[in-house]
Amino acid sequence: MFKGLKGKVAIVTGGSTGIGKATVRGLAQEGVKIVFCSSNPVKGEAAAGELRREGLEVEYICADVSKSGDVRNLINRTVEKYGRLDIVFCNAGIHSFGDVVETSEEDLDHVLNVDLKGTFLTLKYAIPEMIKSGGGSIILMGSDQTFIGKPRMAAYGAAKAAIGQLAKSTAIDFAKYNIRVNCVCPGTIDTPLIDRAAEQYLKDTGKSAEEFKEMLRSAQPIKRFGRPEEVASLVCFLASDEAGFMTGALITIDGGYTAQ
Repeated sequence: MFKGLKGKVAIVTGGSTGIGKATVRGLAQEGVKIVFCSSNPVKGEAAAGELRREGLEVEYICADVSKSGDVRNLINRTVEKYGRLDIVFCNAGIHSFGDVVETSEEDLDHVLNVDLKGTFLTLKYAIPEMIKSGGGSIILMGSDQTFIGKPRMAAYGAAKAAIGQLAKSTAIDFAKYNIRVNCVCPGTIDTPLIDRAAEQYLKDTGKSAEEFKEMLRSAQPIKRFGRPEEVASLVCFLASDEAGFMTGALITIDGGYTAQ
């Protein structure tokens, strides 16, 4: 158990699959009251039903974080239901393949709108409520690409690098309100994003999805993918009182990939 989580109220964006869903589960198991969102109502309701059958207190709201109205509705309904907001995990994001020539303006706009603007909007509307609650902890979703470049990741890498800077500046701006802001930076994690990347690799090269996955595994010093639950544990720690002196930190959880 992590200190200071029980009874807190949290929002998790992009909470229906992968790291988001694992974090919803992890925080709820710690006694946190959770509202999570995703833009896919079928997946969102399915995830909420599964977690409730496990005896966890969660609520799902359909929201597209790139739309300010959806974000305001998500935060307002959370505060109306629970009276406060203590923890926010800005996890919602999408992936994109392509260098700057291959990437269309539409693809660039889509990635930046969801990954970067969605994070910005969540911060913009959540922070005033957290100030009213006396402070809290915000965790942003970065990437190993917050630190390093990878081939054909122009839009995604740009978004994740910007999120790292947003974590730092927001941490400085709101420390006086007892709000901590940190950024988790995962490497290759076994989530549905890996499967979609493998499908794209097959289209681009004709090579099998398993070949692609083995290539990724072998590139990791630990020689395996990370698990969503491992990232979720880090998020729970950062949300807890045990991380009370941490703010503005960009924390890798990548099996040693960026240490090479």
